Amino acid sequence: MLSTIKILLPVFALILAGFGCRKRGLFGPQMASELNRFVVWLALPALLFDIMAKATWAQLDQPAFIAVFSLACAAIFALVLGWRLLQGLHLADASIDAIAAAYPNTGYIGFPLCLIAFGNASLTPTTIATIIVACVLFALAIVLIEIGLQTERAPHKLGLKVLAALARNPLIVSPLAGAAVAALHVPLPGSAETFLKLLGAAASPCALVSLGCFLAERRDAADALAPRSALLLTVAKLLAQPLLAWWLAARVFALPATMIDMTVVLAALPTGTGPYMLAEFYRREGHIASRTILYSTLGSVATLTWLLLRARHAP
Repeated sequence: MLSTIKILLPVFALILAGFGCRKRGLFGPQMASELNRFVVWLALPALLFDIMAKATWAQLDQPAFIAVFSLACAAIFALVLGWRLLQGLHLADASIDAIAAAYPNTGYIGFPLCLIAFGNASLTPTTIATIIVACVLFALAIVLIEIGLQTERAPHKLGLKVLAALARNPLIVSPLAGAAVAALHVPLPGSAETFLKLLGAAASPCALVSLGCFLAERRDAADALAPRSALLLTVAKLLAQPLLAWWLAARVFALPATMIDMTVVLAALPTGTGPYMLAEFYRREGHIASRTILYSTLGSVATLTWLLLRARHAP
C-alpha cells in the first residue's frame, strides 16, 4: 500500500495546492479556466505530439493487448454514454461523463506504478495504453462533443462543420502531426525535443492545480446530484472497467498471466484529468468530471493496492 500511496500522493498534493490557493484568494476566479486553457492549447498538445512522434510500429505490434484494452475502454464509454443520454443529458455533457468513466490516468500514474510492480516489461503496454487513452479515446469524445454542439441538421453540412471544428482543435491536430512525423521518420532537432519535454511535462501538474481551483469554487443548488453521479462513474472506472479487462484478457484472448495482471492494473487506474480539461475547454458542466477524478484517485489507493498484492502473490 505504501508504494501506491507514494505514487498517488503528488496527485493529491497538486489538487490540494490549487484548492488552498483559490480558497485563500491567492488565485482569482478565472484561474481554473485560464490555467486549463494553457494545458489545452500548449502543454497537452506538446505531450500528445511527443508521444506519437516517438511511437514505433515495433512498440505497437501487440494486437491482443490493444484489442483487450481498447474494448474495455470503449465498452465502459459506450455504456455510460447511453445511460446518460437516456437520462436526458445533452450529447456533449454525456460524452464528458462517459470519458470520465473510461479514462485511465496511464501517463501520470500508470508508468511509475507499473514500473514498480512489473519492471521494464510494463513500458510497452503502458505506452500503448497511453496512446489509446490520450489520442484515440480522447479524439472520440471530442468528435461526439463537436457533433453535439453543432446545430446544423443537414448531414453533409453537419459533417463539414464538425470536420472544420476538429481541424482547429489542438488536441486532435497535435497527435496527428506527431503520427505523421513518426511515419515519415523525420528526426526532431534536440532543441525541439527539449521544448516538447518542458512544455509537455507541465500538462499534468497544471491540470491538477486547475482542478483544485475548480473544486474550491462555490457550488449552486443545481449541483446537488453531482456527488452521486460522480460516485457511480467512479464505480464504473475502478470496478467495472478492470473486471471487463480481466474477462477479455483471461477468457477471450487468453493473454499470458503477467500481461493479464498489467492489463487489469492499467484498466483500474483512476480517472485522469482529460475529462475535466474537456469540460472546461468546451464550457460544459465540469462538477461531475472533477469529482470523479477526485473520488477515483482516492478509491484507487485501496483497489490498486489489492490488485498489486494479488498479482504479487499469484502462482
